[in-house]
Amino acid sequence: MDKPVEIAAVVVPVSFEEAGPLDLNRATAAELEKLPGIGPVLAKRIVEWRETHGPFQSVQDLLKVPGIGPKKLEELLDRVTVGPPP
Repeated sequence: MDKPVEIAAVVVPVSFEEAGPLDLNRATAAELEKLPGIGPVLAKRIVEWRETHGPFQSVQDLLKVPGIGPKKLEELLDRVTVGPPP
């Protein structure tokens, strides 16, 4: 009769990032912080701008957020999108 084999194992939680661009009209501040060059202060400004002015109509609207200029927008263009409001 075969003896049972005991195997020590470690379970590691895995999380998956959503593929594709981040929707500016649905993203949380925490999600926005994962974008290059976007820290907690700028992420909060993006969310506050959206809450004050309504949903973003285009990615170009990011230029209306204090602290985002043409250079930063250029860095974000392929990483963000604007979907319908939630």
